[in-house]
Amino acid sequence: MQQMSSASPHLLEIAWEACNQVGGIYTVIRSKVPAMIEYWGDQYCLIGPYFPQHAANEFEPTDDYSDVYGQAVLELRAQGVECYYGTWLVTGRPRIVLINPYSAFGQLGEIKYFLWENHQIPTSNEDLLHQVLAFGHQVKQFITILAEKTQVVAHFHEWMVGSPIPDLRREQVPVKIVFTTHATLLGRYLAMNDPNFYDQLTSVDWQREARHFNIEPAVSIERAAAHGSHVFTTVSEVTVRECIYLLDRIPDTVLPNGLNIRRFIAMHEFQNLHLTYKKKIHKFVMGHFFQSFPFDLEKTIYLFTSGRFEYRNKGFDLTLEALARLNHRMKVSKSDMTVVMFFVTKQPFTTINPHVLHSKALMEEIQDTCDAIQEQIGERLFYDAATSSDHRLPELNKYVDDYWKLRYRRTIQSWKTHLLPPVVTHNLVNDQTDEILHFLRTSNLVNNSDDRVKVVYHPDFISPTNPLFGMEYGQFVRGCHLGVFPSYYEPWGYTPLECVASGIPAVTSDLSGFGDYVKKNIKKHTDKGIYVIDRHEKSFDESAEQLTQHLFDYVELSRRERITQRNKVEGLSEMFDWKKLLVHYERAYQLALSTNQE
Repeated sequence: MQQMSSASPHLLEIAWEACNQVGGIYTVIRSKVPAMIEYWGDQYCLIGPYFPQHAANEFEPTDDYSDVYGQAVLELRAQGVECYYGTWLVTGRPRIVLINPYSAFGQLGEIKYFLWENHQIPTSNEDLLHQVLAFGHQVKQFITILAEKTQVVAHFHEWMVGSPIPDLRREQVPVKIVFTTHATLLGRYLAMNDPNFYDQLTSVDWQREARHFNIEPAVSIERAAAHGSHVFTTVSEVTVRECIYLLDRIPDTVLPNGLNIRRFIAMHEFQNLHLTYKKKIHKFVMGHFFQSFPFDLEKTIYLFTSGRFEYRNKGFDLTLEALARLNHRMKVSKSDMTVVMFFVTKQPFTTINPHVLHSKALMEEIQDTCDAIQEQIGERLFYDAATSSDHRLPELNKYVDDYWKLRYRRTIQSWKTHLLPPVVTHNLVNDQTDEILHFLRTSNLVNNSDDRVKVVYHPDFISPTNPLFGMEYGQFVRGCHLGVFPSYYEPWGYTPLECVASGIPAVTSDLSGFGDYVKKNIKKHTDKGIYVIDRHEKSFDESAEQLTQHLFDYVELSRRERITQRNKVEGLSEMFDWKKLLVHYERAYQLALSTNQE
């Protein structure tokens, strides 16, 4: 890509999640940085809120204020705003301005008054809204200063940073504004609560529904930002309809999300990584299941789903229904395969289940005992082999001390149990009302020994400090065979994209932005390891049956066929590299620069 010249405009990207990880937008902004730097160079800068606990790990202040951004920061400070300028410590190391929302809390009364007086935007006394409004006011001040020094394109992400847009237009600040909604706020709420969301979208009374869900201020800001921007964008064709009916504006262009794809020079590299991390998952599975009953790990398939806990929106309900059907189908066909399905999400819990931890600890003791026996046998066998004239392999039992024999037998005896392996790894706060557990219990999918489908529900995110897995989430993904994400509501969908980037096949749906993009842009995507479930204008039962069939087909693949499919998926990942997708962003910026509106 060609870098911008000094005569070109400066690009500001404003996001609540710049240097402040809250959810998915953080991944969008952070992963896009290297491609943005390559194109925009020193003329690119981010703005985010200053929260000391996040900034401590990701922000490095500068003492060089010589460029236009640094000069604007000094002027903003002179106006009494607490703000910082420096580098965001992520790949690409972009310039970033961090502004402390709390330094404008003294002006909140005035800010709220003029939002209502000038733009009819109502407010409330929620702390997040106060932070958002104060931050928006400060961003407006910064952009006003910067626009006097150079030509500016300001790209705002989501409603949390949308509040300055109406005033920037009203005050005719010479800045070109791009606003992106990644998911309409009202759309997410409606989809969670209305099984006929897509059918009724055309007749939604936005104000009545926003009041019903108690989100009218946020929705009003989102609508004002959409209407006030020179260029309005969203992340997928799926969300275009939402924007039309809930925000009353047709998006000017679509900005699909990518990742910073790291390609492997040799094909076998990522296959080796899959094997390495699969062995770590094997270890967890042995500790969790084998105390009750063993099964053949060479004939075991690991499926997983992950993301925030939205039972319907994320397709957890459809996944569970398909698993129950798959279990039945595998039993009927007398399949010798075992499926272990991991649900990785975040739910309130008190502790990790003591039985799960105890089983893991005992298995590690068995491992230590086996290692000690192995070492003892090895030393003694080698000595005898070197000194003996007998060429036959001796009776190995005689090399093991009685102490280790006894410890080996006792540890295994204390480990084995007749209890079923628990389906949930933690003690949930809402055990009786949890929707995943309710389904598993009522359908008797509770890890019976004859079940071909076993379930592990892990209500916490996976990280290296996690005592059960002890690995990064990305490593866990690489160790699995297939990611399952048949979402009902998903404006884009990073989880299946992360699978593709890791060379792991994935299930998505045509109601997710990613699935819709795949259907329209990748021929024979099923053969290449991306399964798109049809949910648009299909019944729940039809979609569940289609998902069951896909999963059954996948389980029936041979090891060689699974490896071939992983190679094909890894080959597709390049399509989703930011370097390829940035062209959509550049189109939006050129469109903004070509507008004559003030």
